[in-house]
Amino acid sequence: MEGFNALMVERTEERFSAHVKELRMEDLPPGEVTIRVRYSGINYKDALACSPNGRVVRTYPMVPGIDLAGTVAASSDPRFREGDEVLVTSYELGTGHYGGFSGYARVPADWVVPLPKGLSHREAMILGTAGFTAALSIQRMEENGLNKERGPVLVRGATGGVGSNSVSMLAALGYEVEASTGKSADHQYLLDLGATRVVPREELSPSVRKPMDKEYWAGCVDPVGGDSLAYVLSRMKYAGSVALSGLTGGGEFTATVFPFILRGVNVLGIDSVYCPAEIRSPLWERIAGELKPRLLERMVYKEVTLDGAAEAAQEVLGGKVRGRVLVSL
Repeated sequence: MEGFNALMVERTEERFSAHVKELRMEDLPPGEVTIRVRYSGINYKDALACSPNGRVVRTYPMVPGIDLAGTVAASSDPRFREGDEVLVTSYELGTGHYGGFSGYARVPADWVVPLPKGLSHREAMILGTAGFTAALSIQRMEENGLNKERGPVLVRGATGGVGSNSVSMLAALGYEVEASTGKSADHQYLLDLGATRVVPREELSPSVRKPMDKEYWAGCVDPVGGDSLAYVLSRMKYAGSVALSGLTGGGEFTATVFPFILRGVNVLGIDSVYCPAEIRSPLWERIAGELKPRLLERMVYKEVTLDGAAEAAQEVLGGKVRGRVLVSL
C-alpha cells in the first residue's frame, strides 16, 4: 500500500519539530482496529503536544490528535468490520499512542465507539473530546440533582470547545445559561448559542471575596479552574454542583470548606480520558440526539489540513480561537 501523511512531533536534546511526514502501515502502533481517518480536531492537549514545552507527550516521535472519526479499514476484533463508521476520543490517543493527525490510525478495539446515527464524521469532530466533556459534565450534574427549575447554570471559558458545547447543550435542554468569557467581542456568539446572559471574566474575580456569598448558580461547567473557582463556589446554591474538567486558568485555587459543609456544594471531577465504555457509548448516543447543539457549525473557528495543523495549534495555545479547529484528512 502507498504511504499516507501524518503530522509528526519529534524531539532530541537539541531540537523539537512538528512536521508532516509520510508513513506506512507498518509504522503504526499495535491495535486491533485500523481506521481511515476523515476528520480530527485540535484540542488544548493537542496544542500542548505540538509545543516544545507542552509536557503531555509520553514518548517521541508522536502523532498528535486525541480525537478522530473515520471508517474502519481493517479489524481483527469481531465488534468492528471493514466499512464501519467509528470515532475515537482520548485514552492515550495522541499522547502515548499515534493519534488522529494522520491518514490512518491503528488503535485498541476497546477505544473505538460506533459513530451514532445523527452524526457525520465532521460533526463528531466539531464535538470531539470537548463535546464529550461538556456532555459528561452536564450528565454528572444532573445525576447530582441539577434540573431546569433549580436556577441558572454558569459556563466558564465559554468560547472554548468545552464551553461552547456546554452553552449550546444546556440551552437545548431548556436551562438558563450564563456564559463567562474574557473576550468582549464574542458576547453575541455566546448569545446566539443560547446563553441568556454573558458574564465578564473579571466579575468572577472581585477584589473583595467572601468565604460565603449570596446563593445564585445551581450548577457550573468549569474547564478553567484557577483561583476564581473559589468565588464561584461561594455563590453556588444549596447542593449545587461544579463540574470541573480543566485548568486553563491554573491548577490551584484557595478556598474555605464553608460552601461544602454549610451548603453541601459538590465539586465533580470530570475525566473524559479514561471514562469507561459503559458510560461513553450511551453518552455519545445522547450527544447525537437531545444534546446535539443546534448551531453546531457556528462552533467551527476554521478547518485546516495537516499542513496547517501545527500553526493552528499555536493559535489554540495562545487563546486566539473561538470554538473548534477541525483537521480534515
